Amino acid sequence: MGTTISDIAKKSGVSLATVSRVLNNSGYVKDETRNKVLETIKEMNYTPSAIARSLSKNETNTIGVIVPDITNSYFGELIKGISEVAEASDLNIVLFNTDDNLEKELKALTVIKEHRLKGVIMSPMFGENEFNSNYVNTLENLDIPIIFVVADVKYTSFSGVFVDNIKGGFDATNLLIKEGHKKIGIITGLLSSEPAMDRLMGYKKALAMSNIPIREEYIFKGDFKLSTGYDITKGVLSMDDGPTALVVCSNMMTMGAVKAIFDENKKIPDDLAIVGFDKLEFLDMVGIKITYMEDCPEELGKSSMNMLKEVIENRDVTEKKRVTISPTIIIKGSEKKL
Repeated sequence: MGTTISDIAKKSGVSLATVSRVLNNSGYVKDETRNKVLETIKEMNYTPSAIARSLSKNETNTIGVIVPDITNSYFGELIKGISEVAEASDLNIVLFNTDDNLEKELKALTVIKEHRLKGVIMSPMFGENEFNSNYVNTLENLDIPIIFVVADVKYTSFSGVFVDNIKGGFDATNLLIKEGHKKIGIITGLLSSEPAMDRLMGYKKALAMSNIPIREEYIFKGDFKLSTGYDITKGVLSMDDGPTALVVCSNMMTMGAVKAIFDENKKIPDDLAIVGFDKLEFLDMVGIKITYMEDCPEELGKSSMNMLKEVIENRDVTEKKRVTISPTIIIKGSEKKL
């Protein structure tokens, strides 16, 4: 068993309360006594228990971060932004990966509440398509500051940092229209998710404003996964009257689409133009230039962490704060009509 606070008190010849005041730098302690306790702590190589301190304060100096897919580079960038601000604020992070699974997300929220974490930043899962009262009640009764980032949850109104995905879908489609494409398809994300629905809405809005008919056979329902992007794109390439261009609504599906085009010995944009969503550094590294909508996940992470800090420091303020960031187009040539 390691050294305890009682061992420190006994060897220093002081009370437990005095050692506690020294450790927490609170209350009055004579300089001579403080130095004696600190020397004993150093001599006995004592490290304060974070768990014990959290129990005494009824909270930790740790926040929870919940993401749906840690293997997606987008969420890696998001976590990087959160971590940078948290580290500068002397806050620790516990990461929860839910694999886009509702039960895992509920379990993560329960663990966060049980361990009295200081707050939580959450990018909710994309797959829930029906109202779930247990899920919503868990969120509303968390009793811990919570900030949503990237995606929202229907039937709730928490503070958060979001992306204007309607504008993203509109701008991606409009870019293809300006290049001369009229047969434009879209591979959506899960249509139970707000980001996917908004991008589809923006796509339809751009077509309508240019008087281009919306063809339902050009709307392909995806799920943010690489394999889906691959399968759908292979199907597109085999259509008799298929699209000349695709808006692909996630980075992983874009990766799948690119692989399908190459596997079919086709070229981008000669045989199929593409505008994706979110950066894929791997494609750049191998010389594949794909135009995409960038919403800067690292900046989203920083903004959400700063918002959480503000909520933690002003707990009496009940007003919800919601920030929406506009995506920008990074043009690399894959949108061209040749």
